[in-house]
Amino acid sequence: MSSEVVLAVQGIVKDFPGTRALDGVDLDLHKGEILALVGENGAGKSTLMNIIDGVLQPNEGKIRINGEEVVLHTPLDAQRYGIGFVHQEIALCQHVSVAENIFMAELNTSKKSLVNYNDLYKRAAEILAPLGAVDPKKRVNELSISNQQIVEIAKALSLDCKILILDEPTAALTESETDALFKIMQDLKAKGISIIYISHRMAEIFSQCDRVSILRDGVYCGSLNIAETDSKEVVSKMVGREITNLYPPKFQGDCTKEEELLRVQGFTDGFRFNDISFTLHQGEILGFSGLIGAGRSEVMKAICGLHPKIGGSVAFAGEQISISHYEDAIQRGIVYLTEDRKVEGVFLDLSIRKNISALKIDQVSTNGLVDRHKENGLSDEYAAKLNIKCASTTHDVSSLSGGNQQKVLLAKLLSIRPKVIILDEPTRGIDVGAKSEIHKLIRNLANEGIGIIMISSELPELIGLSDRVLVMHEGDSCGIICGDDINEKKIIHMASGLEKVGV
Repeated sequence: MSSEVVLAVQGIVKDFPGTRALDGVDLDLHKGEILALVGENGAGKSTLMNIIDGVLQPNEGKIRINGEEVVLHTPLDAQRYGIGFVHQEIALCQHVSVAENIFMAELNTSKKSLVNYNDLYKRAAEILAPLGAVDPKKRVNELSISNQQIVEIAKALSLDCKILILDEPTAALTESETDALFKIMQDLKAKGISIIYISHRMAEIFSQCDRVSILRDGVYCGSLNIAETDSKEVVSKMVGREITNLYPPKFQGDCTKEEELLRVQGFTDGFRFNDISFTLHQGEILGFSGLIGAGRSEVMKAICGLHPKIGGSVAFAGEQISISHYEDAIQRGIVYLTEDRKVEGVFLDLSIRKNISALKIDQVSTNGLVDRHKENGLSDEYAAKLNIKCASTTHDVSSLSGGNQQKVLLAKLLSIRPKVIILDEPTRGIDVGAKSEIHKLIRNLANEGIGIIMISSELPELIGLSDRVLVMHEGDSCGIICGDDINEKKIIHMASGLEKVGV
């Protein structure tokens, strides 16, 4: 890492109506450095990056690039100064080619009436070559998410990018795709390109980054050299307190001796999963592990009537039941928390109040009309129970941090008083402080006698929360483990198809 500073922001202040999002923030980035930027949801990371990218204008403060003070009015200004931003949510034109996406800015400003596609494909291939095997002629919607990210990076490099911002780039990637991205990052670093890396995943930060800069409540809390710190110190600075007992105590005793809530036998869809069987007991947290694509979510959706199956049975509290639609599952007290809360989980443009009552609309209505008094009572009850941080439940869900949006989604499910809750990636995209709170909430729900099934791609979370873990590999069950067998080595072996237990 060079001592040369390629980007410096000084005293950045950003106000929104009624809120100071950034309060005198400083940050510097060195040539050929990978700098992690961390902070809880709502700490100001996205606001700061949008200022650096020219999307937002600061109320106060200065930006210097290579020592020169600059004013970035638009993202185009940022691009001219060599800044590229790969957002967490892919921002490509899905129905045109990879090459057209890479050179979109050039094509939009070109005065030529015809495009030389052979030249376009050739130039795109040259930029893509060091990044990965992506066909420049393919349409973007034919690519995996990881390859779409490569296209985003190539697009930035085509504009002679010297500073690359990556926002939660591994959130939707498999382990092998993540490793490939890390290799690209290290190759870019070796070429002198500087990277700002936003992530909640401490393991990635400590394996890939040189330094870490920390924001808390819009205030800069300092930068640390990765080689001279640890995750405990970073988390403490992020949340303003030391987080102990990240995972609450597990079930005391043998959970399989408790009342059986759910028995799934021989579940098969003929494509994504085959012959999946397990039981879930009262007060148990049953983890589901496996590499992305192993079929975990599809099994859970099939149980709830959200995904088709061609074979298998479900018994609920000892009674064989038929679930054809999600409404059938809800009637039985079985609910599913989706892994994609923004698309499938919450109504972002509706109030917290309306979201919480969405599954219980008939019980907060009188003569076909919503009874505001009942709706207010229900939403206030669960907002308090889950400690949803909001000024009022009349505010839109979009105004909340990721952790509080997740709590709203949980509140919506809890409002029907379920017996079984299926959680699919319950803390994805949520900061460390909010994760700890949600972990405690999940265990408290289990302690109240609810059966919990939890899918998670984060091994520490699975190991720290689960009483038992079912591991899947390419649609098949590799067995269920418990006790001391719930460890990283065992789970990775099984998820990779190298070991089976009791099957």
